[in-house]
Amino acid sequence: MRLQNKVIIITGSTTGIGKAIAKRCVAEGARVVLHGLEYDLGEEVRNELGRTNSILHIEDISVEGAPQRLVDLAMNAFGRLDAVVNNAAMVVSSNIHTTDLEFFRRVIEVNTLSPFELIKAALLQLSRNRGCVLNIGSVNAWCGEPNLLAYSVSKGALMTMTRNLGDTLHRENGVRINQINPGWVMTETEILRKRDQGLAEDWYKQVPAVYAPSGRILLPEEIGAAAVYWLADESGPISGQVVDLEQHPFIGRNFPKDESTLRGNSKI
Repeated sequence: MRLQNKVIIITGSTTGIGKAIAKRCVAEGARVVLHGLEYDLGEEVRNELGRTNSILHIEDISVEGAPQRLVDLAMNAFGRLDAVVNNAAMVVSSNIHTTDLEFFRRVIEVNTLSPFELIKAALLQLSRNRGCVLNIGSVNAWCGEPNLLAYSVSKGALMTMTRNLGDTLHRENGVRINQINPGWVMTETEILRKRDQGLAEDWYKQVPAVYAPSGRILLPEEIGAAAVYWLADESGPISGQVVDLEQHPFIGRNFPKDESTLRGNSKI
């Protein structure tokens, strides 16, 4: 059990990558604070994980005081806090023509500032246990796709924050902070999103090799497996690191023009 007796807050864990991370954490011996916006979906996850292993909080992470309420819930339910996974995010399409400042600020608020606030709220408890933070970014943090402007900028800012706090908080508080940047992941919402964009029901079975050399895109469970290393003691003193989880080198790769729109709005 790589996470035996650890208590972990996982934001955005009622679906997708967050749900997969929560399931893997419990399988490795942890207890988790689930978080999301959908009560019914959260209850399904909690019932699957076991009610002694998990507790659920439903609230927009950007609401004032929400991060502190998550920390308080962890302490009241389990008596300690060892790690935070900042996974909740707005995955939304936008470009320079469709992005106004109000929209841009909202995306930054949820995807960048709320993780910062949760780290602040959890810092005292994480310091006591020499805990850690895992930020869930995106390979779009490096540059972004044409129709993922605000989202990509928010993940780029999250990446810089990871490197900055991963240094300072590790030295000052003994708290490690790292980030994984998933590539294209086949979550429930991604399947529905692509269908809504006009692709076939089984689009994920026919992804062009330029995007999926292995013949398929990533699974949430594979991201969950990768997350465990960074949450476990076996990652040792490593802090301030950002690791891309994609099946091809994302930077500098040239995509055929006739396939350039397939991946739009595809990152978690």
